Amino acid sequence: MPKKVFPILSKRHRFVVVLSLISFSIYSQDLEPRVYANVAKDLNVVAVGYGFMDGNVLTDPSLPVKDFTIKSHSLVGSYIRTFGLANKLARVQVSLPYTFMDGSLTATNGAVLTGTRSGLADMKVRLGINLLGSPALDKKDFKDFEQKTILGVSLVTSIPTGKYYDDKKINIGTNRWAFKPEIGVSRRFSHFYAEAYGGIWFYTNNNDFLGKKLEQKHTYSLQGHASYYFKNNMWIGFNTNWFFGGKTITDGVSDDSEIDNWRVGGTFAAPVAKGQSVKLQYHVGAYTNNGLNYYALTLSYQYSFF
Repeated sequence: MPKKVFPILSKRHRFVVVLSLISFSIYSQDLEPRVYANVAKDLNVVAVGYGFMDGNVLTDPSLPVKDFTIKSHSLVGSYIRTFGLANKLARVQVSLPYTFMDGSLTATNGAVLTGTRSGLADMKVRLGINLLGSPALDKKDFKDFEQKTILGVSLVTSIPTGKYYDDKKINIGTNRWAFKPEIGVSRRFSHFYAEAYGGIWFYTNNNDFLGKKLEQKHTYSLQGHASYYFKNNMWIGFNTNWFFGGKTITDGVSDDSEIDNWRVGGTFAAPVAKGQSVKLQYHVGAYTNNGLNYYALTLSYQYSFF
């Protein structure tokens, strides 16, 4: 009897793995499972999502403010395309949020300020390639391929498209570019997928911060994900990340703004029709030393096609 590939997951279940490609992050604290997932080339995925965030967090974590409480509602549109590059699976993803937020903060002089903001946030573009364990296969050949260990790399670019006021501390946009080179490993164990990523955010300067120059040192990023796929085509996942570093300097004067933040959360995804799925994600702060203590809930709908 010939050996069957994907003995645990059905053809439809393999497609559910495809449907887990797109996630959107709340500002810089990414929690994105299946970023280096094994899929066929020439796949298109479009997604729309809604995110709600409540707690002590900044749109730009480098800002020298404290005791900031925010409620934020975001709508995010995303598109991903996979393709072959030197016979390796590559992908590009573009995400653009529109955000409405309101909140209050305590400034360094003790004054309590309130306000609202709405508008486009910064666009994110991810370009990645799986270097090992994930060849660029057509749809007809991909169905006979079984994932083992994948090693991939990517570059995430944050583009300053967000709404920004140079005379206000709190903004939706960051008024600077940011770049995160990252390396990731994904391994399949029967029903389970285990993943680990490591990256570093590098930032350009914001030269229009209240008439001053705002600089930020690089921030280290670590993520871990464990996902379980059911025979009924649903999957659940445990997600965690750790961000640390990122001290800020305003007009040459450094402040006590270094980030040390650990977050945990969970993901649930299920197909709703051919090529369509929904995904729910929740995450919350497990430890923080400097703001960023909030909870976030996101819901997204995804449609995939070749």
